Amino acid sequence: MIAEVFRAIGEWRIWLPRTMDEARNIGAGSLFIVLLVSAFAGAVTALQTGYQFQGNLPYYVVGTLVVESIVLELGPVLTALVLAGRIGARYAAELGTMRVTEQIDALESLGRSPMSHLIIPRVLAGLVMIPILTIFANAIGVMAGWWSAKQVLPIGNADFTYGAQMFWRPFDAYFRLVTARRNPCLIILTASALIGRPDWGFLAVTAWTVLTTSICIGAARQAPSPVISSAPPSPKVSATASTCLASRT
Repeated sequence: MIAEVFRAIGEWRIWLPRTMDEARNIGAGSLFIVLLVSAFAGAVTALQTGYQFQGNLPYYVVGTLVVESIVLELGPVLTALVLAGRIGARYAAELGTMRVTEQIDALESLGRSPMSHLIIPRVLAGLVMIPILTIFANAIGVMAGWWSAKQVLPIGNADFTYGAQMFWRPFDAYFRLVTARRNPCLIILTASALIGRPDWGFLAVTAWTVLTTSICIGAARQAPSPVISSAPPSPKVSATASTCLASRT
């Protein structure tokens, strides 16, 4: 299989146009649901943070927890799980149908590589689009958290910005974008492995694809996260944050 993949890479005239089509399907087709889930995650994180820390910590800590939680955890993981359910089940159904109807066998009998027609375009499209969707999910999640916090807490824009900058490092975002690139490989490989069981039926294959991919994403997510620096920058604290600090002391 590895030799077939390397041989298929040279057939770029075949997989390049298909990669563009798959990237369009993954990006445009999944954008709305990814943004919706990330917006709810950011809003709930902000509301729960403000509720739990009310009277105990300054309100600008909400900005710290919302940004770090969305960028490091919720944004990439929820995006991967949504795509595992959407495109994982779709790919399992498509490839399973092509296997049952012998379309894959027809490609092989014509001397065409199924890798260049079916697998490589989907993997490359996922490698390109899933990090882009993760960036949009992070941005929408942070903005939803900022808006929700302002609605229910006495926190201003300067307070939220100060909290967001407290423990922020650009490496955090870069680290999660790099690790997000393994998710399309998990989704495509799981769907490709399960299409060899047509006796299960399409419903069982798609369900096991989503379940197995979600478990693999959760297991891969157990890689250690970057350690948050304990030396925050010292921007100017706003009046509300100063009042919170004074009341705490």
